[in-house]
Amino acid sequence: MTEFDKKVLGILQLAIQHKVSDVHLAAGSIPAFRTHDGISPLNLPAFTHEEMLAACQLFVAKPEVKAKLGEITDYDGSFEYPGLGRFRFNIFRHKNQLGAVLRVIASKVPSIADLGLPPVLKKIAEASRGLVLVTGATGSGKSSTLAAMIDHINATQACHILTIEDPIEYVHTPKKSRITQREVGRDTADFASALRSALRQDPDVILVGEMRDIETLDIALKAAETGHLVFSTVHTTDAIKTIGRLISMYPAEEQHAVRLRLSDNIHATVSQRLVNSVEPNKKVVAQEIMISNLAIRDCIASDKKTGEMNTFIEKGHEVIGSQTFDQHLSFLVQRGQVSVEVALEAATNPADFQRNLAFGEHGHALEGNNAENIQMEPVAPTAEDAKYAIANAASKPEEKTSPTATKTTVGSATATATTLPGGPPKIPKPPKAA
Repeated sequence: MTEFDKKVLGILQLAIQHKVSDVHLAAGSIPAFRTHDGISPLNLPAFTHEEMLAACQLFVAKPEVKAKLGEITDYDGSFEYPGLGRFRFNIFRHKNQLGAVLRVIASKVPSIADLGLPPVLKKIAEASRGLVLVTGATGSGKSSTLAAMIDHINATQACHILTIEDPIEYVHTPKKSRITQREVGRDTADFASALRSALRQDPDVILVGEMRDIETLDIALKAAETGHLVFSTVHTTDAIKTIGRLISMYPAEEQHAVRLRLSDNIHATVSQRLVNSVEPNKKVVAQEIMISNLAIRDCIASDKKTGEMNTFIEKGHEVIGSQTFDQHLSFLVQRGQVSVEVALEAATNPADFQRNLAFGEHGHALEGNNAENIQMEPVAPTAEDAKYAIANAASKPEEKTSPTATKTTVGSATATATTLPGGPPKIPKPPKAA
């Protein structure tokens, strides 16, 4: 191992110690960390082209890829160093120079409680079949939420969990379940071919890293239709946009049939955003949780009713544990985790958020004994479903006040981070090579 390799490992060790989310490296640029305050450059000189090439050689395991690093334009992979940790990375080329961004992956698989997520996610993970989608922007914590739900199944059910990831992020240790983790590019050619094979590998639960194309979605729906519980992610911000994104993958003549398939097979969507906590240098997850019932299925099946979905998500809170973003934000404010000003900025509809806050309708997912008593299965229509269906047919939902009517601006939200708290970090002694 060269002295420069030790320097790179020292930077990665520092990233873990400071609990940063991403490490930015590029030829001609100073190494930097992404913290809660933004991008923070380190007190180090910029990497040269030769140094960046050497760093990429350290991250890449495949000899055939190492040999072509001078020509590579984009490459995804994962990197693990014994005694240090795991990282997901993307190597790219810019201005004919190499760069890389590494996402720090926690060595311990988080639980739902560790992440402070609503307990109703446990009930969603215990469903016997269906499609569960975790959605949100890049960096919103989708992988961690999925890992926590898979961990709950692993700890409570004697079943076969099969994951297809690009790359593998959290490494699950079998508890009550048998776990098979396959990595695209290393263990299988692509998501679609791995998913086709998965149906012949006796899985009970299937995790697909991302719904990237029609073929992957089509096979995932087939798996749900044949009695499997399927988890995946979509880069959308809420349930309505998720349904729209999935349907838009198909040609116009097939979209009605796809709507019906989705309405029959989507069990839940969990859409999340990260908002600033009242605690310094910390963020909190705010989630919209849509759980299927008769009214929701009706909204998915009809393009004329999809826009009404939020009304039924909000109404379904006390019955099945669903919640809108604004319901969850008001709960986070009431618990003292998020300030009113931050919640107003993040709210989908500030007027709804203020109403929920004023009347105590925080709408957070039920906790304790109440959470345990939520019944997800069977999914036969309930009296509450019927009530919602009648309300849906009889009248349109109440028109919402425009977000701009009550939106407030609090101080200045603009800041530039230049160093980590406490001043420029010093590179610690690197770990010994295994």
